[in-house]
Amino acid sequence: MNHKNSYSRPVAIAENVFWVGFHDVTTNLHCNPYLIIEDNQAVLIDAGSRPDFPIVMMKVLQTGIFPEQIVALIYDHVDPDLCGSMSNVVDICMNPELKILSHSSNNTFLSYYLEKDKRHLLKAIDEYGGVFTLGNRTLKFIQTPYAHQKGSFVTYDESTGIVFSGDLFGSFSRQWELFLNFDDACYTCTDYNHCKKNKMYCPLPDILDFHKVIIPSEKALRHAMKEIAKYDIRIIAPQHGSVLREKNDIDFLINKLSSLQGVGIDGLED
Repeated sequence: MNHKNSYSRPVAIAENVFWVGFHDVTTNLHCNPYLIIEDNQAVLIDAGSRPDFPIVMMKVLQTGIFPEQIVALIYDHVDPDLCGSMSNVVDICMNPELKILSHSSNNTFLSYYLEKDKRHLLKAIDEYGGVFTLGNRTLKFIQTPYAHQKGSFVTYDESTGIVFSGDLFGSFSRQWELFLNFDDACYTCTDYNHCKKNKMYCPLPDILDFHKVIIPSEKALRHAMKEIAKYDIRIIAPQHGSVLREKNDIDFLINKLSSLQGVGIDGLED
C-alpha cells in the first residue's frame, strides 16, 4: 500500500500504534515519533525536535488522543532531534502524573530541556524494573549501551512485537518512504550500484552508512543486535529511516548490521 499521500495524517503501523512524524521532502533524515494508545491513555516515543512540535501534536490529536491523556514520554537518547520539543510537550499535556522515561545516565542531560520546576518528571527506567505498563500493554526496555550513547536503549512492545529502536536500523534515506520492504534478491546482493531488479534506488547503502556514522563502534553495534535478536520481533520502528514489517527483512538486517565493519571509530585509519 502506498502511503505517500497520507503522511499529512498519523499512520497506523500496528493496532493502536501510530507514526506521528514529519515528512519533509527537502531532507534525507526523517524523524519518526510514535504514539501508543491503550485504555484511553497514550505513550509518546521520541517526540521530536522543537520545530516539528506543532505537526507532531496535530497528528496526536488526529488519533483522537488529547494531550492530557499522554501519561509517559520515552526518550532513548538525548539528541535534540528527539528531545527538542520536550518542554513544549510537557506544557501542553498538563498532566500532573506525566512521566519522562529514560536511562539514568541520559537524565542528567535531558534535564537541560526542561524548566527547573519540571525536572522532577524525569524517571529512570531502572526505577520501573526495566518495564512500563500501559493498561494491558507491557513495554520492555532493552539496554543497548553505546549504540549511540552510554544510556541508549530500545523499547519492545510485547503486545505487537514492535521494537522502537531509536537510531538503530535508521537510515539517511535519500528516497524515503515510511515502510520499507526488501526483495529476496537483496539478501544475497553485494553490488549495491547494480540492482538485480533494475531498481533506481537501493536503500541498503544509506542504512549501512548511517550506522557507520552514528554508532561509535563495531562492538556496540554487535552487542545491540545480539540483545535485540533475543526477542520475538515483528516490526522495527526506528527513529530515523523506515519501518520494517517483514520477518525475513528484519532477520536479514540484524545479520547485516551484526557483521558490519568500519563502524564509528573502527572506521578510522591509523
